[in-house]
Amino acid sequence: MPVKQPKKLLILNILDILRKYSDEEHRLSQKDITEILKTEYDMTADRKAIRRNILNLMDCGYNIEYSESIRMVPNPKTGQPEESYLWSDFYLERDFTDGELRLLIDSLLFSKHIPYSQCKELVDKLEGLSNVYFRSRVKYIARLPEDKTDNKQLFLTIELLDEAIGRGRKVSFKYLEYGTDKRQHIKTRPDGTERVYIISPYQMAAKEGKYYLICNYDKYDDISNYRLDRITELKILDEPAKPFEHLKWANGRTLDLATYMKEHPYMYASDNVRAVFRVAKAMVSDVIDLFGTEVTFSDEDDAGVTVTAFTNEMAMEQFALNFAPDVTVLEPQRLREKVKSALKKALEKYE
Repeated sequence: MPVKQPKKLLILNILDILRKYSDEEHRLSQKDITEILKTEYDMTADRKAIRRNILNLMDCGYNIEYSESIRMVPNPKTGQPEESYLWSDFYLERDFTDGELRLLIDSLLFSKHIPYSQCKELVDKLEGLSNVYFRSRVKYIARLPEDKTDNKQLFLTIELLDEAIGRGRKVSFKYLEYGTDKRQHIKTRPDGTERVYIISPYQMAAKEGKYYLICNYDKYDDISNYRLDRITELKILDEPAKPFEHLKWANGRTLDLATYMKEHPYMYASDNVRAVFRVAKAMVSDVIDLFGTEVTFSDEDDAGVTVTAFTNEMAMEQFALNFAPDVTVLEPQRLREKVKSALKKALEKYE
């Protein structure tokens, strides 16, 4: 049985009703609000009180839409008919449309780097930004895969990395990898001791459902990428981070994330090359999806087209192996030989 509530909560209850039960397709009359107040909040209010509180909510900045009509009612003193303005069809405009919320929810569900329980919690919060009609149509949670990352420290890791990047400090962490027991274990050295990484963090970025840390491993002068969901026991150090522009790969430039992501489609850490390769015509969309629109096409015929792209060497090698025989590396020669050797070794496994 609902608990009777004090009148001072009327304005909050009306706001709650508008949040739960209204949108552009589901508008509420003053009578609707009155009935919901009575059945769900054990509260009575006349139309004037409801209208007054809605006006107060609008004065406070809430975007409440309504329709207005005029009707003739008798004056209680004179009995003469006079105009009266009737408000109805109330609904609360929201910060996010249902389509935007579904897009955000889908991005969470397709993500592989957020632990299952935290993903479900975030989806519940996003659902709460809409109304009962939206929640009644969302069935995604039942289909959430249970095999998402087991690293429950993910959000703390992100917070600490964000702080370290902002302060320009190095961090240390241990790294997880799966064993044949299908569980994550801290990566060890050949002598069995747990390996500790000391790095200079620069940026965090999502790629193909995974979240990566772009950084410099302290022992070297290049770029490394680590999966955030595999980082554990992270600590911020007092030592200043190595400036990105001082790295060999940077060539004196600051980190341009858009360029970096375009040149590292598989998030491999290696030098960039000018790659020239031949692809089947049907693969043009795949090439643009992976390498971006800044690639150059040439020598097009019915069989295929030649592509020139500036990209990460390891990523180009992986792309050629993944899509063989529809991709043929032409330049540089050393990369062509690497792909050729890898394909020969793969063929030998089947002979």
